[in-house]
Amino acid sequence: MREVHTSDITQAVYELFLDANYRIGPDVMDRLKQARKEETSPLGRMALEQIIRNNELAAEEDLCVCQDTGISVVFLEIGQDVHLAGGPLEDAVNAGVRKAYLEGYLRKSIVAEPLFDRRNTGDNTPCVQHVRIVPGEAVHVTAIAKGFGSENMSRLMMLTPGDGVEGVRQFVLKTVEEAGPNPCPPLVVGVGIGGSFELCAIMAKRATSLPLTRSHRDPRYAEIERELERDINLLGIGPAGYGGGATALKVHIITAPTHIAGLPVAVNICCHAARHAERTV
Repeated sequence: MREVHTSDITQAVYELFLDANYRIGPDVMDRLKQARKEETSPLGRMALEQIIRNNELAAEEDLCVCQDTGISVVFLEIGQDVHLAGGPLEDAVNAGVRKAYLEGYLRKSIVAEPLFDRRNTGDNTPCVQHVRIVPGEAVHVTAIAKGFGSENMSRLMMLTPGDGVEGVRQFVLKTVEEAGPNPCPPLVVGVGIGGSFELCAIMAKRATSLPLTRSHRDPRYAEIERELERDINLLGIGPAGYGGGATALKVHIITAPTHIAGLPVAVNICCHAARHAERTV
């Protein structure tokens, strides 16, 4: 049994959200630079050059990559042999978010009540937390700062088994096509297939944080990822919606067992910033 103090989780969350908002991952930067080399549209190439320079300046100056510093989403994988000490886990995670958004001067975007008053909480809390118990004696924290220009373009559909691969493919393509320039392409497209209504949405969100160098371990799903990426880029939306071949940097699929009568599919669209960071405590 290993003891982990919740103050260590607070500190990790604090540092991760600063890192996610200031520094784009090397895998994303590499893919953006590759897209710039391959882009045939002059306007699309210009947009990619501006995106890349913006990301470089943010890292150099410790500035936000984007003014929308997002809703804070935290995935926690907690080893079953961990003893958490020092107070409630949920409070510790929110304390880390609060510290990051106040001390890091990140924009606070969360309203306490969604429909009527919509008053800003002033510190970007409460954040969204997903906790999973896993083997081991460590705590793995993934922090996602999810902007709502792309979040608003995400969709979920309860397909039926008869819709099959083609039904999934058409739903993903339709979602991206209808989103157009709104989610700030080029995109990372997370797709959750299976599970239940809520699980496929969580899987789609988690998929947006996977390394762009990774593909699904099942070659059948890996092939669907490649086909969707190709077909999305053939839509011609292009960087920032200016036209061109770089509409998607990557499509990631996560799957789960599901009911015999269902085929839930969720598409979580993420802008080119793909702001996330992770650490093991």
